[in-house]
Amino acid sequence: MYKSSLALAVALGVLAQQAGAAGFIEDSKLSLSSRTMYFNDDNRETGGTDQEESGQGFKLDYLSGFTQGTVGFGVDVQALWGIHLDGGRGSRPNADNSFFPSDSDGSAVHNWARIGGNAKARFSKTEAHFGSALAPNLPILVSNDGRLLPQTFEGGTIQSKEIDNLTLNAGQLTHAMGRASSNRTGLAVSGTGAFRDSNKFQYAGGDWKVTKDLTLQYYYSNLEDYYKQHFLGLTHVYQIDQNQSFKTDLRYFDSSKDGKNGETGYAFGNNSGYAKNAGEVDNKTWSAMFTYTLGGHSLMLGHQQVGDDGGFVWLNQGNVRKDGLTSGLEGAGGASFYLFTDSMINQFARAGENTTFGQYSYDFASLGVPGLKASVAYLRGDDIRLKSGNGTYNEWERDARIDYVIQEGTLKGLGFSLRQGVFRGSEESSADKDQARFIVNYTYSFL
Repeated sequence: MYKSSLALAVALGVLAQQAGAAGFIEDSKLSLSSRTMYFNDDNRETGGTDQEESGQGFKLDYLSGFTQGTVGFGVDVQALWGIHLDGGRGSRPNADNSFFPSDSDGSAVHNWARIGGNAKARFSKTEAHFGSALAPNLPILVSNDGRLLPQTFEGGTIQSKEIDNLTLNAGQLTHAMGRASSNRTGLAVSGTGAFRDSNKFQYAGGDWKVTKDLTLQYYYSNLEDYYKQHFLGLTHVYQIDQNQSFKTDLRYFDSSKDGKNGETGYAFGNNSGYAKNAGEVDNKTWSAMFTYTLGGHSLMLGHQQVGDDGGFVWLNQGNVRKDGLTSGLEGAGGASFYLFTDSMINQFARAGENTTFGQYSYDFASLGVPGLKASVAYLRGDDIRLKSGNGTYNEWERDARIDYVIQEGTLKGLGFSLRQGVFRGSEESSADKDQARFIVNYTYSFL
């Protein structure tokens, strides 16, 4: 973190001289977010250790405005702090944990923290950010926020909206800070076998709003020595009337090997599935989702096809610990990707997998209870190719959740989320699970 911290300190020093400039202070925002989370992972008849833990997370964000002038400058600072509330060695499956960092005896540390920040600049309708608190949300890179604290990245990004209805994004990332770690790591693929860090993830692409109802997307990304990936996307919303709409969402990924991928230490584990060429990225995946909304009701149905040659690939933290071992993520595990099948427990992203899915949601504002929402989803994946290439198997998951956010009064904005998931697979080694989470969120804005 030394280089990014030094760059941030220099930026702060320069900006301090201009702190009185209109915009830098006046447009600043300061907020404190709190998240309390209970996590229960019940392994069913697999001999694995169940996991039951709870924790408290705090996230302090300061976002400055921009100084005056043709080019405006600013700075963002983020401080994260996680506190373990209960659990212990007996309720943790192993030392390499995705909920909390582990102590030397495998138990959770009592607390952990990290601080990062970004220097930023704005010219016209173009903004650039450089630092260690980046959290992109793009088709080829989704920052994970599924535990107490968010996953963040180190590097530089740029976004331009100079052309009406066109948003362009580009960037290069060098390191990641995991959702349950105070340390930074290099970058690798999500999957077993990737034991060498890459420190170069580059991407570029854009979103073109063709009409108010139709958006087209194209992105290209490259994780050096692992993979190259092209993405095409289309979303269209047909507004039937004020109370009804029909949304179409189409997504296509084309991924191939890059550089040393497939060699010792740079292998891609293909999500524990089949690979035409062992250790190599070779995948085409498409998905289609259709959502009909009527008042508070929303029904989504879709299908996804993962190519036969290898599993779907996405970015994750590197696998190399400071002690040089090639296993153990120091609590840094966990990454997201831009497909609906990235569900509560499973990913449905193995070679050959055909997944049909659906979700029903209801917004109780239609019944006079604003802030209350509920949903239930079901996914079933078939035709999954085994590592040996002989035969296929299937898996399914059912997820349900209820969310409520207080709409007014002293506790306005306080949110509660109760989630429950069930996963089952036909493969003998499948890790059948029942999982429950209870989350309380609150954000207080000082500025």
